[in-house]
Amino acid sequence: MKTDRQRWMGVLARAEAGEIAALLAACGPAPAWRTLRGPESGLVMVRGRAGGGGAAFNMGEMTVTRCTVRTEDGLVGHAYVAGRDGEKAKLAALVDALMQAPERTEALQAGVIATLARSQQARQDATARKAAATRVNFFTLASMRT
Repeated sequence: MKTDRQRWMGVLARAEAGEIAALLAACGPAPAWRTLRGPESGLVMVRGRAGGGGAAFNMGEMTVTRCTVRTEDGLVGHAYVAGRDGEKAKLAALVDALMQAPERTEALQAGVIATLARSQQARQDATARKAAATRVNFFTLASMRT
């Protein structure tokens, strides 16, 4: 079961840097912050499972960028994002830090996380509709031959 933090970090990792920046700016001024580590790009090994539940195997490597920031209030945020987008990693780490402040959590949840999640769901639904439009029902094809 995913924790709240895992959910919001997943949403941030799938978002674009420009989206995060625009929504974060709309939530008001952020406190002063500084980068503690990164952004640094590197490789991680991606593992898979045969058949979804079989033995694990190494699929290959993918590029990730990580970053850690600290706000003037002492809150520390971390982020790992796919690819080499250092700005996205910084913004995701900043939102992670700010989400840990109880007085900011609700506004950021509604203004940034929920908005990003809705747009991601809309894109996923559009992709699913496009794929469904090209679906072939093989049972129908088989019954057409008789």
